[in-house]
Amino acid sequence: MNSIYSDIAVAAPKILLPKKGTDLSKWAVIACDQFTSEPKYWEDVENTVGNAPSTLRMFLPEVYLEKETPEQIDARLSSIASSITNYIDEGILTELDPGFILLDRKTKFNESRKGLMLALDLEQYDFTPGNKSRIRATEGTVLSRIPPRVRIRERAPIEMPHIMVLINDPKRTVIEPAFAALSMDEADLVYDTDLMMDGGHIRGYYTKADSEVSKGIISALRDLLSASEDGFLFAVGDGNHSLATAKKHWENIRENLSSEERESHPARFCLVEIVNIHDEGLQFEPIHRVTFGLTKGNLIAKATAYFKDNELTVEDKSAFAKEGNADGSQTILVTDGKEDFVLKIKKPSHTLAVGSLQGFLDSIESDSIHTDYIHGEDSVRALSSEDKLGFLLPDVSKNSFFETISKEGVFPRKTFSMGEAIEKRYYLEAKKI
Repeated sequence: MNSIYSDIAVAAPKILLPKKGTDLSKWAVIACDQFTSEPKYWEDVENTVGNAPSTLRMFLPEVYLEKETPEQIDARLSSIASSITNYIDEGILTELDPGFILLDRKTKFNESRKGLMLALDLEQYDFTPGNKSRIRATEGTVLSRIPPRVRIRERAPIEMPHIMVLINDPKRTVIEPAFAALSMDEADLVYDTDLMMDGGHIRGYYTKADSEVSKGIISALRDLLSASEDGFLFAVGDGNHSLATAKKHWENIRENLSSEERESHPARFCLVEIVNIHDEGLQFEPIHRVTFGLTKGNLIAKATAYFKDNELTVEDKSAFAKEGNADGSQTILVTDGKEDFVLKIKKPSHTLAVGSLQGFLDSIESDSIHTDYIHGEDSVRALSSEDKLGFLLPDVSKNSFFETISKEGVFPRKTFSMGEAIEKRYYLEAKKI
């Protein structure tokens, strides 16, 4: 791995892309952890790809993990390893010199979301809540989810990222000026394609590590770090468990390497897309809850007991503040599908309403009461009834996002989603590990 910038936990990787002439609309496929309950989606992807070269042959869609036998999964993994080897041997995958890719993604929801492909140093990443590393998780890591993913990764000679990592750059000093500095007539346009299955369109511009554009990116990231109070530079927005898997895989490899080899081994650096949290094309959506087996009367009784020291009140739905309250109180809109009311916590013990609510819901979980996590207010209302209460949460603030991670360690599980499912990353780039 060349062009390592240890102070900011960044490296300029040798990115792998399909050779010119490859049909990128069939090459690029959405992240493995999307549409996991919709096998029809993946059947349509299979039919779209056909026999064309595709990243579909280089990863395991998670829709199959719980539906197939271990023998079937092993067969898939063997096929994946063979496909990757063949793509490299046949020259379908070609390696760029160390550098970065600036990309612009368009979907039916947003005209533009800009990103930056680079590699992060896993030695400076920690998913333990409360750590002070350069790179931090945004949600709790479920350790049981890591070993199966490590088994997949250890058999693959390359990685393909669906990890999206956030920077807190309200003045837009890193990605946006880099785009402005590119001469679009002269820049190396390395991909420009529609994305299958309603994924929109994406363009990517490559810039070498020693270019003035790349130097500007590194300088701006260093300035961001110097402005950070506790060394916090990168927050993992999407792909927390994928980055945790890369970390574990690196730790396994590291044990058998010399100190010199450890400094630049490609598995130490994970390819990710960096996005400015203040990019107007990046939408944060709260993930709501529906609790089964809970009535309004039972909720109020249990919540009153749980929040006895937090000054809980039950109020009219007009009290709900979609973007939070200036006085520090928290409001949660509750619905049974017909009637809405608000739980107001005047002295919350957690920074976020979702944290306060999740602690309560965890405390009442039982054989007869359980909670599901739902995207979209309409879906919550459709599911809610007299004994299935929906909890609608305020929006997650971009302005306080990094501050909350610094203070709380991680967000409660299932706090937010970065855009709709079809706006998630598509596999397109790769890197040897």
